[in-house]
Amino acid sequence: MMMIPRRNDFDLFDDIFKDPFFTNNESKIMKTDIKEKKDKYIIDIDLPGYEKENIKINVEDGYLTVQAKTNTNKEDKEDGKIVRKERYVGSCSRSFYVGNSVKNEDVKASFRNGTLKIEVKKKEESKELPEGNYIEIED
Repeated sequence: MMMIPRRNDFDLFDDIFKDPFFTNNESKIMKTDIKEKKDKYIIDIDLPGYEKENIKINVEDGYLTVQAKTNTNKEDKEDGKIVRKERYVGSCSRSFYVGNSVKNEDVKASFRNGTLKIEVKKKEESKELPEGNYIEIED
């Protein structure tokens, strides 16, 4: 009986995970950690290169939505051509279900060192829908 050595660089799922379904740019751009505490959820979103003024957060129909955009009109003052471009330019968004009882005043946000920190108070579900205003981001 002959044994064939297993190739370490082969993974059955390699081709599957290259599918666009698994390579969604938004999840790569807005890497997110969510932590649950006794009375609130804490959402940390990495947004390096974004300015606080270009980030919008709102609660509407039970969803907390974060929208961010980078300035696409920046002109390169140095001569030369781009050989490779990996940094994202444009706008992106993510939404998280927080429940219909969460209102804007139940959400606090701050932005430091490229990380957006959002705190959402835990609330009992009610049938009342929250208003869709933007939430202020603190320094």
